[in-house]
Amino acid sequence: MDINDLRIEIDRLDRELLRIFNERASLALKIGEIKKQHQMPVYDPEREKRIFVAMTAANPGPLEDSAIVRLFERVIDESRRLERIRTKGI
Repeated sequence: MDINDLRIEIDRLDRELLRIFNERASLALKIGEIKKQHQMPVYDPEREKRIFVAMTAANPGPLEDSAIVRLFERVIDESRRLERIRTKGI
């Protein structure tokens, strides 16, 4: 593969990540609705810790575990932010 082929593959993966991020966010919104109905807090630190542990345990590399945690922190932060914004009007 040359550099252009590799970039085409990265672009394909980026589109797949975008689809997955949005699918995950949609599920987080549904969870936010349930949490609101049951008067549960949006933030669940124990759940987040379990995600980080599971993802680092499953990490085959080459990304370091600390990078995986940072990436998932960002994804979770954005999901939580979206939950807070969207569930205010529910």
